[in-house]
Formats: sequence, structure tokens, C-alpha cells
Amino acid sequence: MASDPRRLQFLLAVHRAGGILAAGDLLGITPSAVSQQIARLEQEEGFAVLERTPRGVHLTPAGRVLVDAAERIEAELVGARQAIASLGDGVSGLVKLGAFQTSIRWIIAPALTPLAMAYPALEIDIIDGDPAEQAGMLRTGDLDLRVGERDAEVDATVPRGIAEVPLLDEPWRVIVPTGTPVPERLSDLTHLRFISGVEGTATDRAVKRLGKSLGVQIKTRHVTNDFATAVALVEAGQGAALLPALALLGFPNREKFQVVRLTGLGARRLYVRHRANRREPTPAVKAVVDELVRVARNIDL
Repeated sequence: MASDPRRLQFLLAVHRAGGILAAGDLLGITPSAVSQQIARLEQEEGFAVLERTPRGVHLTPAGRVLVDAAERIEAELVGARQAIASLGDGVSGLVKLGAFQTSIRWIIAPALTPLAMAYPALEIDIIDGDPAEQAGMLRTGDLDLRVGERDAEVDATVPRGIAEVPLLDEPWRVIVPTGTPVPERLSDLTHLRFISGVEGTATDRAVKRLGKSLGVQIKTRHVTNDFATAVALVEAGQGAALLPALALLGFPNREKFQVVRLTGLGARRLYVRHRANRREPTPAVKAVVDELVRVARNIDL
């Protein structure tokens, strides 16, 4: 018996949520209903799709094949909806753009007026949120575009079905409290204590990369994902901080900290991602991407 393709959404939810109970919360149904749909899928296909263990459930090899198929189907449906939304003349419609504070302030906001003048029928909705959550929203079509960041020196894999367009490579800077010794070479960083970035962020990975290249574990204290907070902690004498050059554009008054430029610090890469399957991006998405690239290339760091 051929399985009902609609059951694949339940298997996909279990995979993404990490379990049947969490999948029920994600889909807004009971865990029992999820289990019933998975059981019917296994009955129809004639093989197990989940391995049930005391520590939870895991995809079987067959389950992985079906999840991959479900993700392809989802991508095609999202692309079809976007294509339908773009039907008609000219650049128009709503583009939902996920981003974070510095990218909104220095790249996205300056792009809004030129886009509005060039494309009056284009509407842009900006969402400032958690990067990991926004990655999922892009995959499911709840976002059309997502601006992200990473340490440019650390390799990163672009997910299947997603296209990435580079925006800007901005050099890392070290800031230290005014009146403290200024590091003159990379090896001097081993004597400093840094304000830590949230684990997995570009800042966190850059600090860890520098420590690895220097053969030490750089000392850290405090944890923040907000550059203004990091600056305030440096001004309070709590340590040094590694910040991208773009973040420092918002601090013209630098009486309480010193900015240090060192060869070898590397750069933070900003990029914009959109869905990519057999179709080209919609005219609205392409117009926004092109303008973000133009603005980013004209930033003077």
C-alpha cells in the first residue's frame, strides 16, 4: 500500500522537535495522534521509520530517506507559494526578512528608503530574533530572507536548498579599558580576560579560534550577545572584548575604551540567505538582496 504523503509531516516534526511529545507541541496535537500517524506510516511503507529507545526516538535509515523526501517536498511547496505570490507585473508583495541588530542598523535600515522609492508596491517586514530559530523559519518559508553572521576564518556549510550571498567581511577589533596596557601583537591576547559571546556566535567562535592558534584557552568572563553590553562591561573594567568593526560605528564617544587593530584577528562575515530550489528567487527577494549587497559594499570601515 502506498503511504499517504501527508503523514510525512509528522515524521518531519518528530525529527525536528527531537521526540514525539515535542512534535505534538510543534504541530498543536496530542502525542498520541503523532504516534498513530507514525504507526500508520510504518504500516503503509512496511518498515520502521523510528527506532524507539529508553532515551528517546531516532530515525532509522529508512526514516532518514523519508525525512529527506519530506524536506524536498516542503521546499517545493514553499517555492511554489513564493512564485504564486510574485505573479504579476513588477516587484511587489511582502518580503519577510530575519536579521540581528547591527545588520538592521547599518545595512537593512539604509536599504529601506531606496527600495521604497524604486518599488512602491514592495513591503518588507523585518524580524529581529534568535539566529537558530530564524534558520528554521527560512527553511519552512516563514522567512523569505535571513541575514546571518559567522567568523570568516571558520568553515561553514550552507544547508541544502539554501543559497548564500556574501554581504560584508568586517575586521575584528579588540577593545580594552582606557588606561590599561594595549596589546601590540596577537600573543598579548593570552594575558587578557575577554567578555564572552554566546556560545556558537561569531564572536565566540572567533575567540576560540584565536586561542587555538595561540595554543592556549583564552580566559573569559561574563556572557552577552549584545555588543553595547560588551562595551559597557569593558568600560566598567571587566576585561577586553572582541567586536566586529561594524559594531563600533555606534560608539563615537570612546573615552572609556581603546580600540586595537591587530593583524591576524580575522573578520566577521555577514551574509544573506534565501531558499534555492529549481526556481530563481522571486523578483521581490532578488531586489532586496541586490540592495543589501549595494549598501554593504559602500560601508566605510
